[in-house]
Amino acid sequence: MRKIVVSMWTTLDGFVAGPDDEMDWLLFGEQLQRYERSLVDNAGSLLLGRVTHADFASYWPLAAQNPDEPDEVRGYAQRVDALEKIVVSASGNTATWNNTRRLARIDPDEIAELKRGSGGDIVVYGSLSVIRSLADLRLIDEIHLLVHPVFLRQGKALFDSGQPPVRLELVSAEPFASGVVLMTYRPTPLVGLTR
Repeated sequence: MRKIVVSMWTTLDGFVAGPDDEMDWLLFGEQLQRYERSLVDNAGSLLLGRVTHADFASYWPLAAQNPDEPDEVRGYAQRVDALEKIVVSASGNTATWNNTRRLARIDPDEIAELKRGSGGDIVVYGSLSVIRSLADLRLIDEIHLLVHPVFLRQGKALFDSGQPPVRLELVSAEPFASGVVLMTYRPTPLVGLTR
């Protein structure tokens, strides 16, 4: 069965973007690039919200064909462009991108059917509303947090308040030379967790 894997870059204080979606705090490096390539090489699908899908559709297909891009970026872009893209959009107003299909919402039965499908894992990038819906329904199998050594002090949090806590099990932690730490977690069963 395929897993749903959320991959998210975050700060030490838990923000995934600045107040106006700023991402200038990101630390790129060779190890992070290798991780990202391995992630998409083992993926069968991307599950994205409408905005993230549009952002990706406006960049990655062009990067895949751009001879001025470094080989590793172009190779990553070609893999992302070739993957099945599943975009969650109630409005249906989605960007045009090859190999894309739409879900109107996060429905547990549809997600279970996707997970039973063939191919590699289903990777979720960005797409906070999709991640929050999946988390609320306990449909995430793994969370990969790329924790950057910075305090933003304000911005967009990965999760919003108002939902019960979820305990996670640490699977692995890998520090990168840049100071970024890749932490992989799995949700634990619903046992004995109180507020």
